[in-house]
Amino acid sequence: MKAAVVVFPGSNCDRDLAVALRAAGAEVQMVWHKDSALPEGIDMVGIPGGFSYGDYLRCGAIAAQSPICGAVKAHAERGGYVLGICNGFQVLTETGLLPGALLRNAGLKYICKTVGLKVETSDSDFTAGYNAGDVIDIPIAHHDGNYFADADTLARLKGDDRVAFTYTDNPNGAQADIAGILSANRRVLGMMPHPERAADAGHGGTDGVALFRALAGALITA
Repeated sequence: MKAAVVVFPGSNCDRDLAVALRAAGAEVQMVWHKDSALPEGIDMVGIPGGFSYGDYLRCGAIAAQSPICGAVKAHAERGGYVLGICNGFQVLTETGLLPGALLRNAGLKYICKTVGLKVETSDSDFTAGYNAGDVIDIPIAHHDGNYFADADTLARLKGDDRVAFTYTDNPNGAQADIAGILSANRRVLGMMPHPERAADAGHGGTDGVALFRALAGALITA
C-alpha cells in the first residue's frame, strides 16, 4: 500500500499517522499542503489531526482551500481511499467529501481522554478488522468534535450503513453519538477519535491497529 500523509501548518499528528501506517506495512510519503499534486501511484491519503492554520475561521475551513485538497478530492472522486482523523475529519466535511459538520463541543471545553467506541459496521475496508458491535478504546483530543447533520442526512447515513463508529458515552454532544462516518462508496472515512494513538502497546493501547492492518490488507490484495 502506498500512502500519502498531508501536512498542514498546525498539523501535530502527521508523524503519528505515518508511523501507524508504516507499522501496518504501508510505504508512506509526507505531502506538504502547498503541493498541487499527490505522488504517483498513491492508494490512500491520510489527513491527520492537529490544528491546521491555527483553527482560524471554522476548523478545517482554510485547509480545505489549500492546493493539495484539490488533488485529494480528485483522488477520492476516482475511487481512492482517504482517512481523515480529528482535524482531518473536519477538513473532509469542509471539502464536501463527507456530509455534515463538526461543531463546538456541547460542554464548550477541549476534551482529551480515551473513550469507548462501538463499531457500527464491519462492511468497509477500514473497519473489516473488527466485528460490528465490538467496543474499542480510542483516545480523543478535540474542541470541535460535535457531529451535526440535518435529519435527512442522518437518516441516509444510518439507512446506508455508513456510520462507522459511535461513542458508547457521548463526550461532545454529537448527533446520534456519531464518532465516524463513511462516504457513499465506503472509501472515505472521517472520524474524530485517534486510532493512530492506539497503535502501540507502549502508548497504552492497540485497539486502533486493526483499522490500519485491515486497510493495508485490502489494498495489498486488491
